[in-house]
Formats: sequence, C-alpha cells, structure tokens
Amino acid sequence: MNYRRLGDTEMEVSEISFGTWAIGGAWGQTNDTDALKGLQHAIDAGVNFFDTADVYGDGHSEELLAKATKGKEDDIYIATKFCRAGDIYDFRTYSEEKVREYCEGSLKRLRRERIDLYQIHCPPFEILKDGQVFEVLDKLKQEGKIRYYGVSVETVEEGLFCLTNPNVKALQVILNIFRQKPLERLLPQAKAQGVGILARLPLASGLLTGKFKKNTVFAENDHRYFNRDGSHFNVGETFAGLEFQKGVELSEQLKWIANGRGNMTRAALRWILDHDEVTCVIPGFKTAEQVEDNLKALTVPSFSQEEKEKIKAFYKQQVHPFIRGAY
Repeated sequence: MNYRRLGDTEMEVSEISFGTWAIGGAWGQTNDTDALKGLQHAIDAGVNFFDTADVYGDGHSEELLAKATKGKEDDIYIATKFCRAGDIYDFRTYSEEKVREYCEGSLKRLRRERIDLYQIHCPPFEILKDGQVFEVLDKLKQEGKIRYYGVSVETVEEGLFCLTNPNVKALQVILNIFRQKPLERLLPQAKAQGVGILARLPLASGLLTGKFKKNTVFAENDHRYFNRDGSHFNVGETFAGLEFQKGVELSEQLKWIANGRGNMTRAALRWILDHDEVTCVIPGFKTAEQVEDNLKALTVPSFSQEEKEKIKAFYKQQVHPFIRGAY
C-alpha cells in the first residue's frame, strides 16, 4: 500500500481507501457478512482510512466500521459526515445543539471517543457562506470530539469558498474521468493551501467499470434507480450527472483505457491517482472481491501524457455538454 498525507495534517492515509455508502444502503441488496469480509480484506491490505456518513443505512455503515476496526482505533482513520439526517436547508440543522447531537450519535455508533475527520455532508452554499457551522466545529475540535473537519461539496465554487477557511483540512469532491472540472482550479488551490482531497464516486456509480448495458435494470432501493434523474438528491451524485444510457454509450468509447491495465475499474482509479493533488480515492464496495479488484489499481501502469490529453479532450468534447446539475 502507498500512503499520502492528508493536506498539512499528520495523517498519512492509504491512497486507495474506501467509502461505505454501498454497504450501508441505497445501492441495492446488502449483506453484512460480505461487507465485513470486504472491510477486513481492505484492512489486511493496508487500507487505513474509511469514509462514511450518519445517513448511510441510518448509521448502519458506521456500526459495521465499529465492528471491523475494534481494537484498531489508533491505526484506522474514520471520516464521517453529518447534516443530511435533518433538513439541510434549515439553519437550525447546523446549530450547536444539533451538530453535537449528530456528532455524539456517530461517536456512539463508531464506538470511538474522537472522529478523525468530521465533514459537513453536501450542505447548501448558503449554509457555508453563513459560517456558523464552522464555529461549532471549531468548538468540537477544541473539546477533542473531532480531530479535523472538512466539507463534502457538490460544486467547484463551494470548494473554493471552503478554502477561505483555514481550519477546513479536507474537501471531498466528485472526481472521475466523467467529472474533471475540479482539476482546473480547485485541486491546485487545495494543494497550495495544504488541504486534502478525497475523490468520491471515482467510478461514476459504476459506469466506469464498463459492466453496464443500456438495458441494465437496478433495484428499487438502489439510488441508481430512484435518483437517476436527481429526484431525491443532487443528480450529480448518480452517474456523475449523466443520463444513464448516455453514460453507458460514453463508457463504451472509453474501453481502450483498460489496455494493459486489466480492466476499466483499475484504469479509472489509476487515472485519479495519477493526480498528485489527490490524497486518496474512495471507491465503494460490497464484497471482498470488489475490494481486491479496486486495490489492483495500485499495480497497473500510470497514464502517459498522450493518454491524459486524449482523456481530457474526450471529456471536454464528448462528456461535459451532457452533465446535468450544478458542479
């Protein structure tokens, strides 16, 4: 395993880490036994950082992480998120009383005394500009409830604004071959300021695995079914904001990236890791086999400059015009 420092903190985290949305829920059927085997396989391979949220399975993914990391609390970093268990547009959701309630709930489920990275979970821009929630997080940090805090953002503009707060130590952004906008300004600025970058949705909800067909059907409890048009949360969180069939068509045009790299999954993750501004990439998983496949991205060749330019041109000409939602 390779490790990268999270911004200017002392935390050295595995460059392939894992998100736990899929094992918590909203990605179709889940199996706790398989999930725990996957977590154990990741830990055995040297993964020391996991991202979760209090709303992933109503806290279930946090509980799974507590089981998987029992006795390893000093060795495994956990990042969790808050605010979406309430009304994200209501300023009271970000009051000291509510944020403390969310924080204590996560600590209880995680069975920890401190959260390594506490993130505001894709709040409206107005909340960030108001700034009161940051004052609450500063208090929690001073009290030792959290080690550091960051923000999971939907747009580059939100991310750039967060960088004006010197106590924000990490940004979680949608970054993949289909979502390259953060590369232009946000990532270079974050690196210059010593702010870590967590790259979420690196496979564009599975589009970049190359396994989907235009007639693929998802379960009703899978966000790729119920949020494919953004009816439940930001459309960019599902298929990188692309209409599904268009996304499949575009992924088929990208199959060449797998040449010499085993498969599209490993290639897509490698492309992200080739950007040194990224602290870690956080793909999801449901099984140990998926964990292993993702980890093999560490062993495949990096992209040449010519390949990078080809992917950049593909994004600008073929992908960008079809992305829906603010980003």
